[in-house]
Amino acid sequence: MDKKSIVEGEKYFHQISFTQNDVIKFAELTNDTNPIHLDEEYASKSIFKKTIVPGFLSGAVFSKVFGTLFPGIGTIYLYQEMKFKKPVFVNENYLAEFEVLEIDRNKNRATIYCKLIDLIGTIYIEGKAIVMHSDRIK
Repeated sequence: MDKKSIVEGEKYFHQISFTQNDVIKFAELTNDTNPIHLDEEYASKSIFKKTIVPGFLSGAVFSKVFGTLFPGIGTIYLYQEMKFKKPVFVNENYLAEFEVLEIDRNKNRATIYCKLIDLIGTIYIEGKAIVMHSDRIK
């Protein structure tokens, strides 16, 4: 399937939520056993009052989208900056939003603003990424 080249100003959206099982699998894979993510009793005494999704698990939605959906298969993820602005919680719905800021056609690269928001628009994570794709960025 031949897809068109992405363009400056183009936007993409992807809805996501995380389960406690996702958090447990992430902890097992990374050995990040911080009790703020896994222990309800511990987390209830924190400023968040309940367990939170690890930042890099919630930010991994950007990698998923870049590598499989937008620009899609064949994307090389070169750079990411992220600001974690609010805690992400399990079993809540979020929207990952992407906007192409700049295209470097000579290098087949795009700078993309990305953010994770809730369904009323509150920003939880925001940042910029640089990706490369020889077919979709030209």
